Amino acid sequence: MPPGAGPGLVNDAFFRYVGDMGAPGPDRGAGGKYLYLPPGYDGKVPEGYFVAKSPSFTNWVALRGFLKDGKPDHAAQMWQNELKIYPLASAGSPPKMEAILCTGKIMNTIHSNDFAFYEEVNAVIQYEPIDFMDPELRGNLTAIGIMKGRPFEPDARLKALLTEAAAIGNATSRALSFAPRSKTARIYDEDSEWVTAFDGGDYRWLVEDGKGGRNADARTRFFYFATGNTPAMVMKMVDRGSQYALVCKDAKHKYLDGAKCYSLTLPPNVPAKDFWSVVVYDTQTRSMLKTSQLFPCRNSLSHADMKQNPDGSTTVWFAPSMWWGCLRLYGPGQAWFDQTWRPGEVTPSLSLQCRVEEESLVRVDLSLKSKPLNDQIVEEVFKTMRLGVRELAKRPDMTMLFSLRLQDRANLSVPADANIMPQLAYC
Repeated sequence: MPPGAGPGLVNDAFFRYVGDMGAPGPDRGAGGKYLYLPPGYDGKVPEGYFVAKSPSFTNWVALRGFLKDGKPDHAAQMWQNELKIYPLASAGSPPKMEAILCTGKIMNTIHSNDFAFYEEVNAVIQYEPIDFMDPELRGNLTAIGIMKGRPFEPDARLKALLTEAAAIGNATSRALSFAPRSKTARIYDEDSEWVTAFDGGDYRWLVEDGKGGRNADARTRFFYFATGNTPAMVMKMVDRGSQYALVCKDAKHKYLDGAKCYSLTLPPNVPAKDFWSVVVYDTQTRSMLKTSQLFPCRNSLSHADMKQNPDGSTTVWFAPSMWWGCLRLYGPGQAWFDQTWRPGEVTPSLSLQCRVEEESLVRVDLSLKSKPLNDQIVEEVFKTMRLGVRELAKRPDMTMLFSLRLQDRANLSVPADANIMPQLAYC
């Protein structure tokens, strides 16, 4: 593990916590050698390693590097040239690492939400050791035909039931994720829509350290939204680790509407020692939203020149698309934990509608709220949003007409140099 790394973690095949690396790990960002031992290992454990044991053969590793001068080049080179992963048997002469460059490539990392989900589960059961799961959970799987060492061959009736169950499970997971009822999911009071990914504040999802059992709904909610589990995302480690706040509703407690634009104001002095970011995600895939930007985010390193308001606060604007957001703080400060600093709420600020009124006309209606209107602002908004591109691309002979409703003429709030995030660069 090279020095200077950001947060890193290792999870087993059940996404149970195995260990941390990097800044929140035992090397504290200084780098070091880690040894992860498989189930049943009884060999000699060499000295000079940070040692952890995993209950599964498959383990998931996520490592982060920090931006330097607002660019990822330094971190990319660090991982490509300095990270070494190899079997313990090859420790004397580690093989050269082969890097697979994935920047800009689209990958589907979403589990199936139909019958294929159970085939994925069966593949894990067949590969992992039998005590990777406890007997009760293995019994549930056996009841539907999934058992280690046996073929998974459901008949037509069972296959239909499992297909329906997968759909119901997916819908239930969505409801738990986007509409949590638990008060412990909220970061602040009920006036705020910022919620935590770790409902209950325990990376094991135990209620009162296990006295109340495990909060299965909270665990389901987390893993439908996110991936990667570590106590470093729950523990109050000032200036180390990371903290996350999720938002799916606006200041009026309404779900974020893909037909509207929104703004979010972060007060001055965001408590993040390393950096902060705001990232937008797709409501269907829960992955980062595919936009005209390579990375659908604004952060304090890559976008260090973001315009600030006169009071030192920062306002980020969100263009129309179906989304939910995440505020990330790396190296969170004390002001985050004691809540003397808190983000503003997501506020509706601009509503855009595009329709074809005649064979050769695209009309865009603009409905906005707040500050006075001027021609420069209107021109910048239209240029940034690229309104009507979709329809104009179909018919080059079409013309575009921008219409601002009379009752809203004094209500435009998007400044020309706003920090706009074009989630979807069309209306």
